[in-house]
Amino acid sequence: MRLLLHVCCAPDVTVALERLPETERFCLYFDNPNIHPAEEYARRLAAFYQVICNSGVDCVVGGYDPEFWHEHVKDHEEDEEGGERCSECIAYRLERTAKKAKLREFDTIGCVFSTSPHKNAELINRIGKEIAQKHSLDFLESNFKKKEGFKRSVEISRQLGIYRQNYCGCIHSSKQ
Repeated sequence: MRLLLHVCCAPDVTVALERLPETERFCLYFDNPNIHPAEEYARRLAAFYQVICNSGVDCVVGGYDPEFWHEHVKDHEEDEEGGERCSECIAYRLERTAKKAKLREFDTIGCVFSTSPHKNAELINRIGKEIAQKHSLDFLESNFKKKEGFKRSVEISRQLGIYRQNYCGCIHSSKQ
């Protein structure tokens, strides 16, 4: 398996790094045009680099283009957290991951969204499988919150002294 794993934030990837299966090739993909404001994006990116600096894992950072993200979730600004806006956001970022995977010759994509207790792993996995299939890729299903994964991410974050955000990332979630 040659895996490109989408990373939404440093705390969520900590558990994935402990639990991922052996892979032939493995790369983390930090691509989060949804994060608002730009200063928050910079904090999360710095925390991501802090986690991976000693891991020996390859990484790729996508472009920060919130205008395209806003266009993608247009008409869902008032949706509740976990609603249709979140499904659209997950799909948008996994679509970008799939395209990057094809360009870089990965055969599998995945993500760490399921570490959060606020995210629906079943929904994430369904969206991920649909997008992967559309691009002739495999999708690594996950539920990293299982077996106290979220608690473990909090512990590791404290040990490493990394930044933990208090909202999902977009301007709309920051208001809720």
